[in-house]
Amino acid sequence: MLKIQNLTKKYGDKIAVDDLSLEIHSGEIYGFIGHNGAGKTTTIKCCCGLIEFDSGEIYVDGISIKEDPLECKRRLSYLPDNPDLYGFMTGIKYLNFVADIYSMGVEEREYQIHKLSDMFGITEDLAQPINSYSHGMKQKLALISAFMHKPKLVLLDEPFVGLDPMAAHRMKEEMRNACKEGAAVFFSTHVLEVAEKLCDKIAIIRDGRLVLSGTTEEVRGAASLEDVFLSLEEDND
Repeated sequence: MLKIQNLTKKYGDKIAVDDLSLEIHSGEIYGFIGHNGAGKTTTIKCCCGLIEFDSGEIYVDGISIKEDPLECKRRLSYLPDNPDLYGFMTGIKYLNFVADIYSMGVEEREYQIHKLSDMFGITEDLAQPINSYSHGMKQKLALISAFMHKPKLVLLDEPFVGLDPMAAHRMKEEMRNACKEGAAVFFSTHVLEVAEKLCDKIAIIRDGRLVLSGTTEEVRGAASLEDVFLSLEEDND
């Protein structure tokens, strides 16, 4: 569903992502782990067509993000680490705005909005302007907009930031549900315990380069994911 092939992205003389290759298949929850500045956000932004890259290729459902970025974007959703929503809109207007972009029918959008807003506990807040929302409520609204149109690929950058424990639990459920329906989920996180329990596969990136990837069991071995990550960081010191 997502194929990253020899991806390289530079900012001036700094190499943010260095010859990175990964493949995420339908039905997989794939965790992307690394320290701050390791290249996680840059990689995800390249995957959703937000920024251009210097070399390599990215395919979404077999389609090149370089050659047909619009078609790729129709098939994916992206949640940044700090969602920038239209504060002047009400929650329901924003969700209908997103539904219009993805050409969702009336019945389907109403069903998905009702289901997901109930799940995340913000149904009663949808009539309020977004600029009155707390950070956590904005995060929940952004999550609903990311899942409601049934994307084939879900890209999430630090999605657990700002969520209360119940909302985090609900999001993990929705990630699993999406994968059961054939989608793929690729997300970055610093919460190693969540990644260890939730992910089918994990990749660890350091200074823009892939240092370890595979199934969760292969990556952690006999240790915990936290132990593996910390040992890799210590080896780099």
